[in-house]
Amino acid sequence: MTDALAVVTGGTRGIGAAFSTRLAKLGYRVVAVYRGDEEAATRFVAAQHGAVTAVRADVADPAAVRAFAEHVLAEHGTPTALVNNAGINVDRSFLDMSEQDWQRVVDTNLSGPFHLIRAFAPAMLDAGGGTVVNIGATTGIRPRANGVNYAASKAGLLQLTKCLAVELAPTIRVNCLIPGMTETDELVTRFRLDDPERRAAVLTEIPQRRIGSPDDIADALEFLVSPQSGYVNGQKLIVDGGQFMW
Repeated sequence: MTDALAVVTGGTRGIGAAFSTRLAKLGYRVVAVYRGDEEAATRFVAAQHGAVTAVRADVADPAAVRAFAEHVLAEHGTPTALVNNAGINVDRSFLDMSEQDWQRVVDTNLSGPFHLIRAFAPAMLDAGGGTVVNIGATTGIRPRANGVNYAASKAGLLQLTKCLAVELAPTIRVNCLIPGMTETDELVTRFRLDDPERRAAVLTEIPQRRIGSPDDIADALEFLVSPQSGYVNGQKLIVDGGQFMW
């Protein structure tokens, strides 16, 4: 890529950081969106040697998304790749889940990508196109207890992907990348993978007998934004070592 721009939400930590790093290595100028730890975002950007710019924005806030998109278009140009990676979990049983628990997760995981794509798509269409990659989750396909807000938001993201793949084609391709178990600090904490017995139990469910790395997921992202996936549109790509085969 020469002077191409990528926008990655949740792009300064975890899998998102791997996405930003990979896209920078491919030659993209990267705008990485973050919501939380400014100090950590600053450290991450410093390690990228000028290839990544971090911008603070809350994708759950439509007004903030509009302001962010206007800033990017004015200061950086039109994205060639938009990666909707930002997401949150607020796990509760259904009967204990508050309206706020529901709304915050849906606003971030589903409405955030909707607002971002809507903000950037006109400019991308005018510029001749690009790719959108929405980052889904296996619970968007297979339900689980104590996470109806998260599972519903990710199921909705799959349908958003398909609908926009129809409406924005042939100029913009829209696909959904679904990571399986991936070695991040958040996942280790959530699933207690620092416990050897718990980790061993998880590995029995994965035919590859290992937990994926952020680079494994970035490999898939690289494919989805590349010309090699030029005939791939409206699809879900599950990268999970064979744990779920849908």
